[in-house]
Amino acid sequence: MASDAHLQITVVYAPFPRDVRELVLQLSAGSTVLQALQASGLLRQFPELDTSSLALGVWGKTAGLTQRLQDQDRIEIYRPLRVDPKVARRERFVSQGARSAGLFVKKRAGAKTGY
Repeated sequence: MASDAHLQITVVYAPFPRDVRELVLQLSAGSTVLQALQASGLLRQFPELDTSSLALGVWGKTAGLTQRLQDQDRIEIYRPLRVDPKVARRERFVSQGARSAGLFVKKRAGAKTGY
């Protein structure tokens, strides 16, 4: 447990799929998201992380660099999406074919389509 003078903060970043960096830090009370990022060393390790354009969250909610942290906060650094999820779903649907995906596939012999 962290004392009143210190916060235990977790910083999470996945630079590549299936490669998650999770760091647990001890920071002084009143620390900000930016101070936690600097203390984690991720900004030096990954130069592509530009503080002016970072997408950040604390426990899944959007956060700014000046946001004050509380004990047990989890800072998440988000990567930009490479493909729009709607476009990816449409492409998967087209490649699978209309009869083999979603509601259009027959689940059992003699069943109506979509049931």
